[in-house]
Amino acid sequence: MKLTVVGGGSTYTPELIDGFARLRDTLPVEELVLVDPAADRLALVGGLARRIFARQGHPGRVVTTSDLDAGVEGADAVLLQLRVGGQAARQQDETWPLECGCVGQETTGAGGLAKALRTVPVVLDIAERVRRANPEAWIIDFTNPVGIVTRALLQAGHKAVGLCNVAIGFQRKFAALLDVTPADVHLDHIGLNHLTWETGVRLGGPEGENVLPGLLAEHGDTIAADLRLERPLLDRLGVVPSYYLRYFYDHDAVVAELRTKPSRAAEVAAMERQLLEMYGDPALDEKPALLAKRGGAYYSEAAVDLAAALLGGGGSPYQVVNTLNRGTLPFLPADAVVEVQAAVGPKGPVPLPVAPVDPLYAGLTAQVTAYEDLALEAALRGGRDRVFRALLAHPLIGQYPAAEALTDRLIAHNREHLAWA
Repeated sequence: MKLTVVGGGSTYTPELIDGFARLRDTLPVEELVLVDPAADRLALVGGLARRIFARQGHPGRVVTTSDLDAGVEGADAVLLQLRVGGQAARQQDETWPLECGCVGQETTGAGGLAKALRTVPVVLDIAERVRRANPEAWIIDFTNPVGIVTRALLQAGHKAVGLCNVAIGFQRKFAALLDVTPADVHLDHIGLNHLTWETGVRLGGPEGENVLPGLLAEHGDTIAADLRLERPLLDRLGVVPSYYLRYFYDHDAVVAELRTKPSRAAEVAAMERQLLEMYGDPALDEKPALLAKRGGAYYSEAAVDLAAALLGGGGSPYQVVNTLNRGTLPFLPADAVVEVQAAVGPKGPVPLPVAPVDPLYAGLTAQVTAYEDLALEAALRGGRDRVFRALLAHPLIGQYPAAEALTDRLIAHNREHLAWA
């Protein structure tokens, strides 16, 4: 089995490598190719990857290359984890929206749109090259904004599935609170990427007992603190929103907070410098503890599980993925990309049936889906007016003066990445 990671020079990659090494019985990788144009970073990450494999007795071969076509040749699955523009672009995404009184965040709002515009054309080019190299290869997209990127891939006819670590993070946290194994916890997970709610927590599988009411009653304070939301809100909702819902439920407070502290991008950039220095230590043969602060918790477990299921070697029977709606959420178009529980196998994900969705969540989901339609149109066709329309449609913006000002800032800060600008 050959797997390729595009963006293999990321400081995230040792987390993925550690998962491949630990879970080799689930996903027996014979050749792992790390592809990245940044040769210096790739050398550091590749060296650590080989040492991790050696320490854990993994027989697989780790190859590094800056040649994308060579890297994806013959791959059974290709995992995308790239960041067009690097942390410098992320820093901009998180700052200029604040000038207009809007959340500065790299996956939602104006910053998320900027990232989509930079990313979609690049990902589609990579996907075409994967298709030429091996039309049967699966593409697993971990690149944000996952929902928009995955929809672009599926719309272009690629064998693609989107992956996010939010659901597996909740699964692990709930399992710890309930004192059960993660495999015992099945989530009723609905919505879009980075716009989801856990409407049920079931023990044993999709038909198991829903213990969410008791979980909220006993551990609501802990869950609310972790999400940085008020406990009374969770009690009134009766569900657990992802932490990204804080940008919607407490927008103005978040903007005020973001204006008074360093950006997450600045924190991550400093952390990456430390991590890369660590990766260069020839004595290091395990992922360092600092990597846990970088983000992407349980990323490796989710990636291994999904790849194993798609390639027919195992994996959990049910997984939360980003895939075509096809009537799963009846209030959305069939070709929308939703993030839900699905049965996953070599033919791809098949979403599980979903109970009727409360209008409180359905309405916001429908509005963000409309924004994602417009965002993808702007990413594919370009043009100032398309950017403006997407910004105006986004519920975190929605006002003409803000959309106008944000449009100008977005284009100014991203001109080098926009072929039409």
